[in-house]
Amino acid sequence: MTPSTTPTTSTTSTPRIALVTGGSRGLGRSIALHLAAHGTDVILTFRSNEAQAHDVVQRIQALGRRAVALPLDVADSGGFAAFAGRVQQVLATTWRRERFDQLVNNAGTGLHAPIAETREAQFDELYAVHLKATFFLTQKLLPLIADGGRIVNTSSGLTRFTFAGAAAYAAMKGGIEVLTRYMAKELGPRGIAVNTVAPGAIETDFGGGRVRDNADLNAQIGGLTALGRAGLPDDVGGAVAALLSEGTGWITGQRIEVSGGMVL
Repeated sequence: MTPSTTPTTSTTSTPRIALVTGGSRGLGRSIALHLAAHGTDVILTFRSNEAQAHDVVQRIQALGRRAVALPLDVADSGGFAAFAGRVQQVLATTWRRERFDQLVNNAGTGLHAPIAETREAQFDELYAVHLKATFFLTQKLLPLIADGGRIVNTSSGLTRFTFAGAAAYAAMKGGIEVLTRYMAKELGPRGIAVNTVAPGAIETDFGGGRVRDNADLNAQIGGLTALGRAGLPDDVGGAVAALLSEGTGWITGQRIEVSGGMVL
């Protein structure tokens, strides 16, 4: 599959380059677009919907940035080495660079099921997509991340507050928060800052679109949130772009919740 890319003229001689997994939809799409609006070029990944990914590429290009979309199934860790090779190739051909600057581990899938009804296969899929992928994809990409770069891992407000049916999902996100601190410790000598962003309930198609499409649930969440509503993708996209902007490189090993003050 050919990556979707049309180089545009960069407004700086050495633009930042971010790699955003799951960047074709939902939070990843918003993160990619906000980063581009802040002057960052983007490599984004998609699992199956190339048309969605190409639309994001075009929107990034309309902002005057360069963008490439690459296919990636984060559930298949056996494909990570080949993916890293493709990233190396597009860095050379599109940017004439050997390294990128920022990695956002965003791709994910949801599950709403009580502990008593969660199947082992569902648990294994969550583990592969969230915790295992964050660990081993980052491992494979480390040689391509510039010293002084940044990594943002995506967690969830559900590691702080609890709702029935989220146990397996939240457990994986709890693992990501611990992993983030270890990454920050081990990658600190390279000047790489690593943090966790933990969204609250967001109106996307994630988890079947429950928060977006269920009016009663949406209203319930608004009532539990200090700012009085459920979150929107741009709430998270803007926060991640701010965290990856200049002036925040001294922040590392932190969990930053982006929930509008949910269940305070």
